[in-house]
Amino acid sequence: MGSDKQVKIKIHNITSVILVIVSCVFIAVRCINNDKAEENTLEKVQFNDFAGAEKCISCHKDVYDKFIHTAHFLTGKPADEKYFKGSFEPGKNSFSYNPDLRVSMEKTDSGYYQVVYYKNEKKMSMRFDMIIGSGTKGQSFLSWRGNKLFQLPITYYSEADQWSNSPGLRADKIVTDMPVTSRCLECHTSFAEAISGPPLEPMEFDHNKIILGVDCEKCHGPAAKHVEFQTKKKNEKKVKFIINPASLSRQQQLDACALGHGSNIKKTKPSFQFTVGKNLADYFKISSLNDDAVNNGNIDVHGNQYGLMVASKCFRMSKQLTCNSCHNSHENEKGSVELFSQRCITCHNINDSVFKTASHTAVASVEKNCIDCHMPKLPSSLIAVKLQDEERLRASLIRSHFISVYPDETKKFMISQSKNKKTK
Repeated sequence: MGSDKQVKIKIHNITSVILVIVSCVFIAVRCINNDKAEENTLEKVQFNDFAGAEKCISCHKDVYDKFIHTAHFLTGKPADEKYFKGSFEPGKNSFSYNPDLRVSMEKTDSGYYQVVYYKNEKKMSMRFDMIIGSGTKGQSFLSWRGNKLFQLPITYYSEADQWSNSPGLRADKIVTDMPVTSRCLECHTSFAEAISGPPLEPMEFDHNKIILGVDCEKCHGPAAKHVEFQTKKKNEKKVKFIINPASLSRQQQLDACALGHGSNIKKTKPSFQFTVGKNLADYFKISSLNDDAVNNGNIDVHGNQYGLMVASKCFRMSKQLTCNSCHNSHENEKGSVELFSQRCITCHNINDSVFKTASHTAVASVEKNCIDCHMPKLPSSLIAVKLQDEERLRASLIRSHFISVYPDETKKFMISQSKNKKTK
């Protein structure tokens, strides 16, 4: 009897323990699922979360008026006459693949079109719907077909003031079916709402829910709540529901730029869910650049500004260097070599012994141009076009963000300096 009672007690205790364990597991699973559900809810970024850059004007007009002239703001725009850089005038508006095949840029009452002619017979018209690129290097173009976007075969190349084959497309054969995915749009728009397609790379989008260009909210976060709050409480001194990038960690500041300037990244979560203030590594797999590959010139300069910079000795030896150390995001400073060189001098003392080299002392005002020697313009194979009168593709020159010593480029710079002295 006693033995039976002891057995029953043991079974009861074991059962109780099992029930407790099961209950704990059940609660834990529910908590985890609830956390995930809450996380997903918080992470879900929608079109209605954005206010639109125009809403910033009432409080930040001075900043807005300068920002609209930047390459970021202009990198994605509607196909409007005021944004086109290339000419639509006869004689300046076409590109020939061969004597029989050409594409002509034409304006009609219904819009702008790339028109394909074969032996002077019109074969196909493709509408300009979206301009990609600020025009500093050039402009490419997208066209809607239903809910899908396609890259048009012809691009405008600013340096040569010519129409040519679009980057990545053949120069000997017309390509009209190059689809555009969300990854392309993440660099040239602030938001694009997907309708369908693969979760990570959707290809169908809502025409009415695209925010063209890299605007205020790309760097400060979706601002609908901020605008609503500040509009209702105009006297409220504490700013809410908006992000000042300067308040973020160094890596978070870099992450905001790396989204569009760090091509060596691969998406792990749906498009446009990363916003400034979050950690890019939670949304993308980021591959670091190999130092040897960088030094040997095996990394293309296009779109790799972030990767090249963080691989640089300047960055690795600094605890505070970010993209904004050299770039004012609110103003168009392109081409101002002296201005950027002055920002180098904020970290590098020109009186240090490192500056007492033959290359430095040979230049009258070395502090006015650090850039052409240490961040030279290098050819990009990813942006190579066939100009009308040339047989070979011409690579676009893009300034490298791998800050280093470039002996060949330094020689070129010194030669140009000598020539300038002789002409003066």
